[in-house]
Amino acid sequence: MLTSAESASPPGSASPLATVCRYIHEAVRALADLAPDLADAARVAARKAYVILDGTPLRIDRIAADRPHHSGKHKRHDMNVQVLADPAGHLLWTSPALPGPAHDLTAARTHGIVDALTAADIPCWADKACPGAGGPIRVPYRGKRHTLSPGQQAVNRPHARIRALGERAVSTLKTRRPLRRLHCSTTRITYLTRAVLTLHLNAE
Repeated sequence: MLTSAESASPPGSASPLATVCRYIHEAVRALADLAPDLADAARVAARKAYVILDGTPLRIDRIAADRPHHSGKHKRHDMNVQVLADPAGHLLWTSPALPGPAHDLTAARTHGIVDALTAADIPCWADKACPGAGGPIRVPYRGKRHTLSPGQQAVNRPHARIRALGERAVSTLKTRRPLRRLHCSTTRITYLTRAVLTLHLNAE
């Protein structure tokens, strides 16, 4: 059913709703274009003691037939976004969104994160999803607590405390209402996350 505003629009002209949507998309694109790329983030990170790498799934609204976006790990449709945070947990960079089944290590390599951190020799703390990443990326020992040696447990404890601060960066994305459950095209998700990054960096 047409609204009164839409029905009053001249024939052939865009409806007010379509115009508003276009303005919103243009604003999001403009904000996304201002977000730092990985090279910019690496230059900022080089002035930090280390960075924290974490991957997070952003839930999307998709039907069961859209298997490329269905994450077997989370049992739902989502998109994989990698984030870099500083030692205080402040968001530095967000990656382009990949389909949910993408493994965190695969995503990190695809986006060039491992190579960028290695080239800049920036220490990085990551979780167990990035085994064998190499370079300056440090991951905890895998295994349940009772299967780890006292020395391995001693390494994992401070690692977990450091990585816990990275959850702040993840929450910066997930507490934004548009990103709680995405109903838009998957091609727009990267623009949304980068727009949020721009707003976050300019609010500090």
